[in-house]
Amino acid sequence: MSELSIAQKQYILSQKKHRRTVRIGRSSICILFLLLWEFTADAGIIDSFVFSSPSKIVTCFISMLKDGSILLHTGITLFETFVSFAFVFFFSLLFAILLWCSRKLSETLEPYLVILNSLPKSALAPLLIVWPGAILNLHQGFEDVDTDKIKLIQTLGGNRWHILTKVLLPANVPRLLSLAKVNIGLCLVGVIIGEFISSKCGLGYLIIYASQVFKMDWMLMSIVILCMISMGLYGLIGFAEKWYQKRMG
Repeated sequence: MSELSIAQKQYILSQKKHRRTVRIGRSSICILFLLLWEFTADAGIIDSFVFSSPSKIVTCFISMLKDGSILLHTGITLFETFVSFAFVFFFSLLFAILLWCSRKLSETLEPYLVILNSLPKSALAPLLIVWPGAILNLHQGFEDVDTDKIKLIQTLGGNRWHILTKVLLPANVPRLLSLAKVNIGLCLVGVIIGEFISSKCGLGYLIIYASQVFKMDWMLMSIVILCMISMGLYGLIGFAEKWYQKRMG
């Protein structure tokens, strides 16, 4: 491997410095927000009964952690989110493949998928909240694949299965990962909406129940946990995307 030039080393150092600055900035904003929240609650500037405080949320979390109730609600919400995401991911991929296999089916169903995708997300059932858009994106990705590669497979005697597995799917892995980063968050939103409407457990249920009995510590704690879950799931898929890019690079 050839030695890096001075310009390349400077570029790498500048990128590392940039990432370090971004991480410090993000952490500083979060810490300052928590400190300001705690201070204003303790000083009576804001009503701690309504807005709670970081210390009260931590105390509430530890209390519910000891009796296991928060683990139950968080586990159920996570399980429902993963099931919803898996359903959306595989159903959308399968449906996009079917649309690619049949041009008549694609032209027949496309306007209905566009209409469904334009509806407000909260108007759709939790499991159906993202699949129309995912199908349209995947199908468009299949259509945008280099036709020369497809012709080469056909010239060598390959069939549609070979085209799908050797050209279409590999070419659309980046698109699949990008869709997954968006869809995992939307699946979590769909699950929470479902728990709002009809559920007796989960973080969505806990938020609704806490607001009804004026346990604001529970409600804000649940919201904080949802934010952490959302960041964790997004980061997990982001890590998978970087791993794939590094592997292919």
